[in-house]
Amino acid sequence: MKSFEIQRPEELDQVASYLLNHSEHRILALYGDLGAGKTSLAIELARKLGVSDHVTSPTFAIVNEYETGSGDPFYHFDFYRIETEEEALDIGFESYTDQKNAWCLIEWPERIESVLPVPRMNVRIDVLPNGRKLSIEAYDGI
Repeated sequence: MKSFEIQRPEELDQVASYLLNHSEHRILALYGDLGAGKTSLAIELARKLGVSDHVTSPTFAIVNEYETGSGDPFYHFDFYRIETEEEALDIGFESYTDQKNAWCLIEWPERIESVLPVPRMNVRIDVLPNGRKLSIEAYDGI
């Protein structure tokens, strides 16, 4: 497991670089309380991947679709408002995550735990008195 402690949002740059260099399967499950910084991390990842569109939280849309600078899909999911895992399947979640070159960032993955893709990177963001702690761990289902 790799951990980062940051005090300022600008420091997400180093976390994003680590994730981009170590996320072979391009599936990132972002865990954390409301306001922990999941969307901020998604925005930084998109920036580093060359997404030119304005990246926002997909809280109401459930998924926002972008294109990276290299032309790969970048999908940003937010499952905070869904009630059942079937809702994720109904929007075609598996067809998004099955795409070979797609980046998939998933906020509130605990709401769809049994349908999350394996392997993936789990990123836990904890709020500290003076910043955030981000814990990153590859998950291969074992």
